Amino acid sequence: DGQGYRKGEMNFLPDVKVPCEVCGGKRFNSETLSVRYRDKTIADILDMNVDDGVEFFAAHPKIQHPLQLLQDVGLGYLTLGQQSPTLSGGEAQRIKLVTELAKARPQVQSVASRRKNNHTLYILDEPTVGLHMADVEKLIHVLHRLVDAGNSVIVIEHNLDLLAETDWLIDMGPEGGDGGGKVVVQGTPSKVAASKRSRTAPFLKDVLAQGH
Repeated sequence: DGQGYRKGEMNFLPDVKVPCEVCGGKRFNSETLSVRYRDKTIADILDMNVDDGVEFFAAHPKIQHPLQLLQDVGLGYLTLGQQSPTLSGGEAQRIKLVTELAKARPQVQSVASRRKNNHTLYILDEPTVGLHMADVEKLIHVLHRLVDAGNSVIVIEHNLDLLAETDWLIDMGPEGGDGGGKVVVQGTPSKVAASKRSRTAPFLKDVLAQGH
């Protein structure tokens, strides 16, 4: 069925997947596999990871560009043929961001020209959940690129590294649940960090002092 494997039911045990005896797990028939590009079959290319794909498709910008973006957000280890159900939540989220970033064309614009051009408003809810610190940094670069392309990004977030990179910060509180829901302070990250009312302030101040 084009999957490259057969599933065997094991009653009370998890299903077992074994390579298809016809294609040997390559997912394509012999006629398709006889076609080669730079001595690679389609099966070879789908087994290639993103890092290798960036180099392999260097002469094809339409293919290389999205692969480069995947590499930029730390997904260079994924294989080109990896099935979406095998992705983690963080990986899937970054792929969605790359999809949007691929549409963007960074450009220097005046405020007046931005108003004339169509742009997109992105609303992200806790995009750093499940990400390693190094991946958070890469995510921040992606968000900056979306903004540089003339888009607007609103993020609901608790990660201090991301908060320190915002243009405008709205601190909600002062507590969680029934004790929250009010705007405690808003402004630039430095203004929020200097607030005496915000419980986020002392932690944000430490992050800003580290060079943000």
